[in-house]
Amino acid sequence: MTKFSRISTAALLVTALTAPTFASARPMTVEDLATLKRMGSVAVSPDEKWAVYDVTETEPESHERSSALYLLDLNTPDAVPSRIADQAGKSEHSPAYAPDGSLYYLSDASGSEQLWHAVIAPGGTVGETVQASDLKADISGFKISHSGGKIALWGDIARDCPTFGCEDDGNKAEPGPGTGREYDELFIRHWSSWETPGNYSRIFAFDLADGKVAGDGTALDGNLVGDSPSKPFGGGEEITWVPGEDGVFFTLRTADRNEPKSTNLDIYGAMVNGKETVNFTGQNKATDTLPAFSSDGEWLAWAAMERPGYEADRLVVKLRKQGSDEDEAIALTKDWDRSVGSIVWTPDNKHLIVTAQEVLDHPAFAVEVETGKVTRLTPGGNVGSTIPLQDGSLIYTMNSLQAPTDLYRRSADGTITQLTNINGPELTEIDKVNIQRFDFVGADGEQVWGQIIKPQGATGKLPMAFLVHGGPQGSFGNSWSTRWNPKVMAAQGYAAVAIDFHGSVGYGQDFTDSINQDWGGKPLEDLKLGYAAALEIDPQIDGERSCALGGSYGGYMMNWIAGNWPDRFDCLINHAGVFDLRAMALSTEELWFDQWDHGGNWWSRPNPEKWNPVNKIANWKTPTLFIHGEKDFRIPYTQSIMPFTVSQEMEIPSKLLIFPDENHWVLKGKNSVQWYRTVFDWMGRWTAADRQEGTD
Repeated sequence: MTKFSRISTAALLVTALTAPTFASARPMTVEDLATLKRMGSVAVSPDEKWAVYDVTETEPESHERSSALYLLDLNTPDAVPSRIADQAGKSEHSPAYAPDGSLYYLSDASGSEQLWHAVIAPGGTVGETVQASDLKADISGFKISHSGGKIALWGDIARDCPTFGCEDDGNKAEPGPGTGREYDELFIRHWSSWETPGNYSRIFAFDLADGKVAGDGTALDGNLVGDSPSKPFGGGEEITWVPGEDGVFFTLRTADRNEPKSTNLDIYGAMVNGKETVNFTGQNKATDTLPAFSSDGEWLAWAAMERPGYEADRLVVKLRKQGSDEDEAIALTKDWDRSVGSIVWTPDNKHLIVTAQEVLDHPAFAVEVETGKVTRLTPGGNVGSTIPLQDGSLIYTMNSLQAPTDLYRRSADGTITQLTNINGPELTEIDKVNIQRFDFVGADGEQVWGQIIKPQGATGKLPMAFLVHGGPQGSFGNSWSTRWNPKVMAAQGYAAVAIDFHGSVGYGQDFTDSINQDWGGKPLEDLKLGYAAALEIDPQIDGERSCALGGSYGGYMMNWIAGNWPDRFDCLINHAGVFDLRAMALSTEELWFDQWDHGGNWWSRPNPEKWNPVNKIANWKTPTLFIHGEKDFRIPYTQSIMPFTVSQEMEIPSKLLIFPDENHWVLKGKNSVQWYRTVFDWMGRWTAADRQEGTD
């Protein structure tokens, strides 16, 4: 029996018509990655003739970003999108159609994030754009009711503020007269910002009249205290109108001293008059989210986990008939060992369109409501938004390792057409990369998958960039990333190798769960076996010149490799990695993550020091670059200062790159360019073909 198998090296993105074409011109650069256009939200008109989407552009010199809206004719083949609602230096984004065919979107054109309105004529002509709201607080998002007579708006607002914004920001942590902040319970900080006690993301219901927000609105949170949408990553997918516009369903986790340990998000229903708020998932103490009503209002679909305190538990689609009890809900996908990432009903209410990770891809699937049968709809790639149409077709966004996000259409017969090519001119100047999938026998004799990404047409030996993904419940799959991009790494002359080790997603829940209390065990074994498999599969890879790099859990693994595999790599690059598990347990913000993965709080764990990198520093010898953002509160930046100090004290070649204005990720344009330049300089220094052993 062979330990691994080869998978086709052909492009993994398959479309029926217009997949991006690439001319052999030049390798992709860091500047390319920072300035390629980025597609955001998409909306389809009620008559299904038009699509509107927002595109973010980056100015090459300043790296300042702004976004604009584009209108696309869905009924004309090869239609050219027209740029609409674009005010110079401002950002228009998050478009949504009202039932009457008019368009709403958010813009900062007035100096704050407000709602704007435009009328689109049948021929696609856009009339005057009008500011539709003038509220005291910035609007974070909105949802229009099914009839178009009401709108739900949300934003960060003081809990005791009865309107959408007050003069008082509600910060109870600043009693004065000095600058000190006081806290008497967790959270004190979350993700990338210090908490403002008394201030939450809150939803208000307003009337819509003549294209404008009317009245003072009504708060929908009743006596609830918490963020809706949830922070830091929740959005409009957590909020839905009840057909008939008399109520809104939303996701919320109670904000109290237990919040840092709780994954108990619940789905609440609120009357638009604000007089009644009901918890519809109170029996389940784990996550309930992604509420979505059938068009007739008869059924509520949502995604639910089973295990409290576990953020990477399987999300199962549930169905509940209106008027029934919670314990009568149907677990529609209980027999499908995948975790859903989104839920949308088809117009005929016979199917749900969901997305889920599936062996290096993130496709769209159709789930038959009556039987629970699951059918894959899209080929390789990473599907984002999905919009099913009346004719059985599906509008969706998708990206891949080869190209950023574009808009696609899957017809009822399965034919897939690419509708946009927003980076077409830029991509034709950039060389493609070769992508090869492979599998091998990993830890516990189980199948493990990996990918090799390298320059197309490269000759001679290539040094290896060994990528370790974060999460750890994640994947370096077939998707585009502006933070960890294998294509731009391959373009520098490396063979990028990525292994989906035990703990990764897309291979069933047992595989994901297997990393629990085993951070340094099976994953490291998989990485060692995957490294060897890649070398045997592709003799072009130079195993004597390699650098390993990873962020978050991938950064943890860099510290773990330094102590447990110290002779393998010429260099390491550690972005925001955990160095001391004890310090991490006592300083991170979302305690549920750390406590679930390691078996409780620090003083109650069965073997707290077993997988702690700090205990293996005597073996360290590998030159390492450490990178961190000062605003990272998930893994505090001291987790990089400590190992850098160790490396310096041990006289191991090392460098520390700190970004004072970044969080767990590096998101700003100029910072991204600096990140990549520093990374490639470090890799080149230690993997150069002519580098003499023992020299710096």
